[in-house]
Amino acid sequence: MGSSSDSYNEAVARLNKLLKQSPNLLSAAAKKIEEITDKLQQQVAVAAEDVTQKLANELVIDPVQKLKNGFRNFKSQVYQKDTDLFSKLSKGQSPKFMVFACSDSRVCPSHVLKFNLGEAFVVRNIANMVAPYEKNEYPGTSAAVEYAVLHLKVEHILVMGHSCCGGIKALMSMPDDGVTQTAFIESWIKIGKEARSNVKNSHGDLPFDQQCTACEKEAVNVSLTNLLTFPFVREGVLKGTLALHGGHYNFVDGTFSVWSFNYSITQEESLE
Repeated sequence: MGSSSDSYNEAVARLNKLLKQSPNLLSAAAKKIEEITDKLQQQVAVAAEDVTQKLANELVIDPVQKLKNGFRNFKSQVYQKDTDLFSKLSKGQSPKFMVFACSDSRVCPSHVLKFNLGEAFVVRNIANMVAPYEKNEYPGTSAAVEYAVLHLKVEHILVMGHSCCGGIKALMSMPDDGVTQTAFIESWIKIGKEARSNVKNSHGDLPFDQQCTACEKEAVNVSLTNLLTFPFVREGVLKGTLALHGGHYNFVDGTFSVWSFNYSITQEESLE
């Protein structure tokens, strides 16, 4: 603010000096002063708005208030601007995609892949894993697959891994003797133990962080293979009514890789 005020004072001083030397320039000078004043007022207004917003953000300490503000914004900017969509959604859903994504707060698939409401049936868990078909194991994930394929009739299932995945890092760090240090995490991520073994065998000479990156993609392929153990998934793939896809979102360099997976893996396509 200080620099704007100084510039204004300097400009006025120069004009006053000029007017004393040439009185006939009074009208032009008045117009110039008006232009300068308008410009400065606009700058002040923008700066004030920025400061007000910053203060407002800092004052929202109460997490419940944050939730309320978030809903109010959603209602005014989304819900009330597309009433036709919400009227349609009130009658049911018919998403074309089912997406398995990590619970990581940095990789929400609706944001990353720009899914609109009603377009994707999403399941999120640690390290975006899908367990194989076993009636007495991991019923939550299996129930979601069954509902999506048999009832929603989704046409595509995407398993999306991501960079810097803590679940994959934990998988790659698990001791070979199988000793666990957590109540639930290790028993879950062991679903990807085949991916861990594959990476250790194929890329064991790489630095650990690069092994983790390789495992992020390999674990996706293991989950895709596990999906094919579900009879109704396998049937859909064979009939051509269902397609399986693998994906990897790298939020470090802003890229997304995608590949298809049926009974063979297609060549990976990278998007930048």
